[in-house]
Amino acid sequence: MGKRVRQVGPERTQEPMDYDAELQRHNAVLHRAAGVQVSDRVVDIGCGSGQTTRQAARTAQAGSALGVDVSGSAIKRAREIALAEGLDNVSFEQADAQVHGFAADHFELAISRFGTMFFDDPAVAFTNIRRALRPDGRLVMMVWQASERNEWDRAIHHSLGSVDVSVPSPRETPDPFSLADPQIVEEILQTVGFVDVSFADVEEPVYYGPDVAAALRWTRGFTSTSEVLNRLEPAAARNALDRLREELAAHLRDDGVWFNSRAWIVSARRD
Repeated sequence: MGKRVRQVGPERTQEPMDYDAELQRHNAVLHRAAGVQVSDRVVDIGCGSGQTTRQAARTAQAGSALGVDVSGSAIKRAREIALAEGLDNVSFEQADAQVHGFAADHFELAISRFGTMFFDDPAVAFTNIRRALRPDGRLVMMVWQASERNEWDRAIHHSLGSVDVSVPSPRETPDPFSLADPQIVEEILQTVGFVDVSFADVEEPVYYGPDVAAALRWTRGFTSTSEVLNRLEPAAARNALDRLREELAAHLRDDGVWFNSRAWIVSARRD
């Protein structure tokens, strides 16, 4: 999940939910957009438990895929899964892509599924990623569009926002919507040496679990939820959770709890 705060993107919780399950409808979209070639060397920024890295490795059969993430536990899990699946062209490193010493001019493709929004300095981070790409190498990343276009974020903040206006906003934490503005993102990428920057709209739902109880466990792990709840008195926290439970119940379908979401596929090429 680059420097990443996964709770907005969520923190891993108990089965049956995990981050890969939440974004199950987004994975195929990113993989198609990435267009991995059989001999590509791919780096996956903020790889989490490595699902997108393994997908890339299976396509790049004559190449390789490297996943990097700041979470040691995520990297440990990624290695375990890759070993169990018998993939020998994939590797994982615990690293912050903003400053990690990637081999220069090495990768044909850099991908990321919601793993680039939390860099301390995006210009420095994308400079480092560009340096790791070969000339004409490509960057394909998925980032959230603005909060108001994401039903999941609006619903959670509506449930918790009426608790107490004195409670500091979760927006004081790293912002999952920091790359939502195409003009800002294009300027950053062009400034550090990317060209042919483009944006494709992605409208796919996120999955929060098979039932309301599972969805509540999942969303309680989000930074945007937990930081508010931790500041509340017990009675106020219970009331906030009741409102959140009602919001989740309103989005329960036969196949689980789903919320609409909007993202960008951002594509660019190293000059």
